[in-house]
Amino acid sequence: MSGASESIPGELMATEVAEQPTVLARILGGSDELAECAARIAAARPRFVLIAARGTSDHAGLYAKYLAEVRMQLPAGLVSPSALTVYRARPDMSDVLFVAVSQSGRSPDLVDSLSAARACGALTLAVTNAIESPLAGAAEIAVDVRAGAERAVAATKSYTAELLTLYLLFAGGAAARDAERLPDAAARTLALASEELLEPLAARFEYAERLVLTARGYSYATAREAALKLMETSYVSAMAFSGADLLHGPMAMIDRSVPVIAITSPGRGGVAMEPVLARLAELGARVLRVGVDGGLPIVADGLPEQLHPILEILPLQRLAWRLALDRGLDPDRPRGLSKITQTR
Repeated sequence: MSGASESIPGELMATEVAEQPTVLARILGGSDELAECAARIAAARPRFVLIAARGTSDHAGLYAKYLAEVRMQLPAGLVSPSALTVYRARPDMSDVLFVAVSQSGRSPDLVDSLSAARACGALTLAVTNAIESPLAGAAEIAVDVRAGAERAVAATKSYTAELLTLYLLFAGGAAARDAERLPDAAARTLALASEELLEPLAARFEYAERLVLTARGYSYATAREAALKLMETSYVSAMAFSGADLLHGPMAMIDRSVPVIAITSPGRGGVAMEPVLARLAELGARVLRVGVDGGLPIVADGLPEQLHPILEILPLQRLAWRLALDRGLDPDRPRGLSKITQTR
């Protein structure tokens, strides 16, 4: 007889994927608080942005790097936390905005690197789904992404919550107005990723040993995060490259045995993918496109390109979930992983 505590494989992940339109609406409801934090950052007039994160949050950090460089017009870089924690580097961080992104806010290397950055003169910002966490307590500015409790090991709603929160912090005064239609677009995008659509697509990848994902610009974060979702839920070797990098050495491994997922949403990043798609076609590669008119469609609804990554990842989360189930796996509980990873 089944115990009451048993759950259906993939039930948690499916539920949390479906919650994302509600989470996005909740974040927009608190946009005034985020605007106050953004004003505090602007008043400090940072000259450089450094971003520290791990895992899924590292992909949110990559997205934030593009926002800082394009929307804030500031140079930005992704930090190696071990430079501060393992090697004890103490650079001058005057006029630096140091951003740590973490769902749990409990990873020791992120807490310690943020604390070190603050001691070195940086303005410190924590973006986390745990506002009572050690990371939030160590930062001068702490922001709650409001995703709510996330029980599946594979992060879904906390990732898109981080993206929207970072957009509202970094994209400028009209950011909240530009994102008003986002929750509805997310709901419609998820509705398009139906079982009828996903089943034949997942079947194309069921026996694949390797996958390649590629994108340009803001959507590069989508390629990286989707690769991680496929690796941790379906145990497939999924590699993500920017379209520009793929045209160099990695293109040599592409043939019909290596499926490719290309994110080609409207905007400058999508246009920059055109020569990549042309080269993939020359090689006879099997390409699944994600975008407005792709095999995995999104509903862009006139939203700015900077918000497309929040939509692009939704059908890819559902594809990873479907593929894991088709392989007889439970995407809620990947082997060898736990919800919180303690790195130092």
